[in-house]
Amino acid sequence: MEAKNSKVTITFEYIFMIIVCLLSVFPFYWMIVAATNESTDVIRGKLTIGAYLIENIKTMLATVNMGRAFWNSLRTTVCGTVLSIIVCSLAGYGFQVYRDKQKDIMMNILLLSMMIPFASIMVPLFRMFSTFHLLDTTLGFILPSVSTAFLIFFFRQNSIAFPIETIQAARVDGLNEFEIYVWVYVPIMSPTFAAASIVTFMGTWNSYMWPLIVMQSQKMQTLPLLVTGLTAGYTTDYGLLMLCVSIMTLPTVILFFTQQKRFVEGIVGSIK
Repeated sequence: MEAKNSKVTITFEYIFMIIVCLLSVFPFYWMIVAATNESTDVIRGKLTIGAYLIENIKTMLATVNMGRAFWNSLRTTVCGTVLSIIVCSLAGYGFQVYRDKQKDIMMNILLLSMMIPFASIMVPLFRMFSTFHLLDTTLGFILPSVSTAFLIFFFRQNSIAFPIETIQAARVDGLNEFEIYVWVYVPIMSPTFAAASIVTFMGTWNSYMWPLIVMQSQKMQTLPLLVTGLTAGYTTDYGLLMLCVSIMTLPTVILFFTQQKRFVEGIVGSIK
């Protein structure tokens, strides 16, 4: 009887997981299908692949500069991710390895800053960046996200399990602090770096509010701004819109699925 109840329970669990998976995948399926249909079919809710993909591609090439927007997004995202990972990992490493009361107080202040909504600091940021002539520049895009309280906290928490004896042994061998960080800390904490890189890349790639403020010309327009602009007219070509959204989504999907294992390892705080 218990075995029968166990099989029934497992069956319901699998059915539940299948339903959840289908609900999760459906938006991506609908996005891809919509990119192959014309706007009227998308509005009607057509859920089968159409024959309008080539026309949507021709319309995209004729009306929007997807290549330039893609390059702007890629350039700002890669630069922002690399700088953010370097700065935040160094800070997280320092907060954990060189601990004292003053650093603990500073860490608490950083955590409190996570509660401040970005909307409340947009105006001061805009005025500051305008003063330093950083509007409509790549540097102006990435500077506000170079150091984030979340990433610093993330690296610090994962560094708790880092073997301090390894650092002491490296010091005895004559390595300085920066060499210990590069040759000892980074290789051991590679899953954490992978997870942080994925989170930062996806956040920067999909960033909309700050680029909308700081990127003031079309030549610096990123993909989220371009996609939003497609809905600004009197009529919206939903086939074109879904095609552009599919292209915008592709890099993050590829990154996540190729680095999924390391992402999970980094999130749970494992050390390889």
